[in-house]
Amino acid sequence: MNINKILHSYCYCLRGCYSLNKKIIVLALPGLLFLYSCGSKGQQENGGNAQAIPTYRVVTLHPRQVTLTTDYPASIQGLQNIEIRPKVDGYVEKIYVDEGSLVNKGQLLFKIKAPQYEQEVRTAEAGIKTAEADINTATLQVNKVKPLVEKEIISRYELESAQYTLQSKQAALAQAKASLENARMNLGYTTIVSPVNGVIGSLPYKLGSLVTSTTTDPLTTVYNTATVYAYFAMNEKQLLGFSRDSSNTSFRAKLNSIPQVTLVLSDGTAYAYKGKVETVNGLINTSTGSANFRAAFANPRGLLRSGSSAIIRIPKTIKSAIAVPQNVTYELQDKRFAYLVDSHNKIKNVAITVMESTPGQFYIITGGLQNGDRIIAEGANNLKDGTEIKPVEVNGETLYKGLN
Repeated sequence: MNINKILHSYCYCLRGCYSLNKKIIVLALPGLLFLYSCGSKGQQENGGNAQAIPTYRVVTLHPRQVTLTTDYPASIQGLQNIEIRPKVDGYVEKIYVDEGSLVNKGQLLFKIKAPQYEQEVRTAEAGIKTAEADINTATLQVNKVKPLVEKEIISRYELESAQYTLQSKQAALAQAKASLENARMNLGYTTIVSPVNGVIGSLPYKLGSLVTSTTTDPLTTVYNTATVYAYFAMNEKQLLGFSRDSSNTSFRAKLNSIPQVTLVLSDGTAYAYKGKVETVNGLINTSTGSANFRAAFANPRGLLRSGSSAIIRIPKTIKSAIAVPQNVTYELQDKRFAYLVDSHNKIKNVAITVMESTPGQFYIITGGLQNGDRIIAEGANNLKDGTEIKPVEVNGETLYKGLN
């Protein structure tokens, strides 16, 4: 019964019984006031409960195509790292390049001062002249003896002896020419040119330094970086997952199916040219438990240098994936949960499983949620099972805008 009506009736009775003892009225008023206050409090509480249903944004889950990326630390090496070593002994007379400079194949790098090889060339040239003179003398002797033998003035032995002498002198000439070629070759080694296009490394020897063919350090190293290799490693678990991919029948086909990869440079920017994963080491390193992969990148501008570090970013496309924002889930006792909203707009805490090493701000669901489920699409804390909410549906395209 409405407490106001009770008070009204009571006051009406009091007016009719005004002659009653005033003490009775005084004693009755506190009780009536208590009843009135209780009634008012109950009305406030009932009205408050009607307004206490919280409002949350929710999203309906649907499969979508998702491109995930996985990053691997990588080291850069040139296509060729050629050590330039002297083949002859001598002093560094001239250095035509500087450290870090770009060179072309056949470009002059060093000049080694080695006078002994110049002397060897002159000696070989003189030996050729001597051999040619000996041949001429032997030829004259043959021409002199031959008619005498034909006239049987002297024995045939004299002719054969002269012919053998001529052959010996001809062999000496051939040997002298070979000595000249060898001397010229040694002299040519005093001038060193670049065998490939590339970048000059360090120059440990300065002008006047003595170098030999057995010197420990090379004169320099030419790094051919027209194409560079980025080496990175996958652990054994990742390698098994890659090998078990059922999209192809052979490992080589799986390797070829990897899309072009991105190289992230040390300053965080993406390299302008895409690369291709070409090979994988057949052995797993027992100390690291990983296998090495190699990706090739074009380097026409020479931006990439041997020895630098970078990150290989490999994309992977999942054609039908259920994705949820990471901030709408929570972790409890090594399990991950999400707030599922049922058809009666009530909360249910459900355990979910997600794909390992999912990058970015989203999880790819592998269990616990399915197509058509509704979940709370904003951060929430301590919502108990059965809690009723007022859902506000959000646009999934807006929510998943940051998903690749």
